[in-house]
Amino acid sequence: MSAKKTVALILGSGAARGHAHIGVIQAIEERGYEIISISGCSIGAIVGGVFAAGKLPEYREWAESLDRVSVLRLLDMSFLNGGYIKGDRFFEKIQSMIGTPVIESLPIDYTSVAVDLLNQKEFWFQRGDLISAMRASSAIPSIVSPVPLNGRMYVDGGVLNPLPIIPSVPAGADYIIAVDLNGPAEGMLEDVSEATSNAPAWWLNAKGFFAKEKGDDLEEKPKYSPESWGRLQTINMMFETMQESLTQYKLAGYPPDLLISMPKDISGFYEFWRAKELIDFGYEVALKAIDGLESPTSSYFSFPKGY
Repeated sequence: MSAKKTVALILGSGAARGHAHIGVIQAIEERGYEIISISGCSIGAIVGGVFAAGKLPEYREWAESLDRVSVLRLLDMSFLNGGYIKGDRFFEKIQSMIGTPVIESLPIDYTSVAVDLLNQKEFWFQRGDLISAMRASSAIPSIVSPVPLNGRMYVDGGVLNPLPIIPSVPAGADYIIAVDLNGPAEGMLEDVSEATSNAPAWWLNAKGFFAKEKGDDLEEKPKYSPESWGRLQTINMMFETMQESLTQYKLAGYPPDLLISMPKDISGFYEFWRAKELIDFGYEVALKAIDGLESPTSSYFSFPKGY
């Protein structure tokens, strides 16, 4: 019986779209590949860390149970601290699932990529506390509070490297597969009803940070039109524009064996309640991508263009 082909997996940044990573991992394993290395940035570092800790099924079950109000409560927004999302509740939940492992104890190679803001350098977490490494990598500038560790201040790795391919190279895997969550928009977003009639007052107030409230006028505009953007949505769109450009630069220098490119408009950056839909999408796209990888004429693929 032949040994399984091995994969070094790179999971990019993209907030709620990162739940598509779960479907990609499912597809890779179902097709008989062994993931021996994960490099992740932001939500990619979180999903990758949970997978490396062996708790992805528990995380998936929990993610699929979230609704809009529970997501906002989980984001733990501090209006008294510049409107930052603190993230304490989210990572407390993660810790309740995986405990407090150190990276070097994990059964596969793991790298979380963050940015050392004070020294203006990319930083790779390959040792030490896993929770801290995931948290440092996912502190989106101007949205999530920066993470202080050992005299340094860390923010989202996507500031410099939204698709960290280089850390995966030493693993020596048969294939390097990268999942980019900032691919070209394909007009995939649907108008989703907010259903806020029973929401508490703090939800309605906080929602203004994500989208403007203009009464009946807002209902006449597409949910994702620029006219409806709030402060956080605008900041995030600027951040994603920068990430898309950086990703193309990184891919040009270090192309993987397979690039799975998820449209950046598959969901809003804060729509964590759409986990099941995003997981299913990632799974289906990954299956088709692997078909391409295994084709006798395979060279370099990017999906889901033409999907």
